[in-house]
Amino acid sequence: MVLQNQTTSAYIHIPFCKSKCKYCSFISFTSYEKRLGYLYSLLKEIDYYYNKEPLKTLYIGGGTPSVMQIEDLQKITDKFEYDYDAEKTIELNPNDVTREYMSGLKELGFNRISIGSQSFDNNILELIGRRHNSKEIISAVEISKEAGFDNISLDLIYGLPTQTVEGFEKDLKKAISLGIEHISLYGLKIDNGCYFYNNMPDNLPNDDIQADMYILAGEITSQNGFEHYEISNYSKKGYNSRHNTNYWKCGRYYGFGVSAHGYTENERYSNYNTLEEYMNNPTSHEYGKFLTKEEELQERIFLGLRLTEGINPEDINSEFNIDFNKKYNSVIKKYLSTGHLEKTSYGYKLSDNKKTNGFLLSNIILSEFI
Repeated sequence: MVLQNQTTSAYIHIPFCKSKCKYCSFISFTSYEKRLGYLYSLLKEIDYYYNKEPLKTLYIGGGTPSVMQIEDLQKITDKFEYDYDAEKTIELNPNDVTREYMSGLKELGFNRISIGSQSFDNNILELIGRRHNSKEIISAVEISKEAGFDNISLDLIYGLPTQTVEGFEKDLKKAISLGIEHISLYGLKIDNGCYFYNNMPDNLPNDDIQADMYILAGEITSQNGFEHYEISNYSKKGYNSRHNTNYWKCGRYYGFGVSAHGYTENERYSNYNTLEEYMNNPTSHEYGKFLTKEEELQERIFLGLRLTEGINPEDINSEFNIDFNKKYNSVIKKYLSTGHLEKTSYGYKLSDNKKTNGFLLSNIILSEFI
């Protein structure tokens, strides 16, 4: 694992949504009338911080980036220089996808799209406050392919209200049947700030059922030619998300927009969380911290073990001047003995099997390293 010191990735946050999903605690707003003012502030921030490095990855997320007009997105993409084979991703809501819109995205140079599907069960989609249905997901994929996109990712959630293992299996197989290249799979999290936090559904699958869903996902994706390359991500060969992999390998990246986080030099920073504060101060970060060597080491382990390839102690020893095996001897021995940690040809990784799945205990294991 080689640390990337040059900043060649950028994340852009578009915080607007036509409606708020009941599980969503992300920073997003339905005040769409502020779109143009926000865009002005965003462009001002980019001009102030971006140093003209050719980007290897650009990711526009949200919120719902597909509420933006093509001409607005062009104002953003025109601000950057790009490497010759840069990965350019944008998130889309299924019912925003039209032939005209996808053609416009293709003309702007986007070559990867991420569709917020979550489920193919219309009853569940309604329960969680999504504004699309199953047919619109299928149509979005078909239209995207017709427009020339051959790197399509779908988001799915497991542990949703009323969801069964059998229902989740149908969702997963339906997604795969559409001929997509990537699946991002997330367990439902109900955090402070979302509708469900104060209105908890009483029909949520328990932890054991959710674990069964997660393990089943690994089996089904593997049987259908997908590689499980990160805790929550599966891809066909050659279609790993390069942008997100940069995060997990502690690479540097710009974060532009309200609530965006960035990592440049050895400083992690975050922007203001409200539209008003951000739009009034687009060139000021709300928070910034220069990481100590110990903090950088902890991040290297924490993020590196999210990847199924795991971590290489020799690289870590060289960079941080430590003896990894000695420093973490007790943790390594403990989880090797339980089978939740595995020795690889060059280091360690969390196990990814049915009996002793280290990913299911990742939060516990990683906290002991840190």
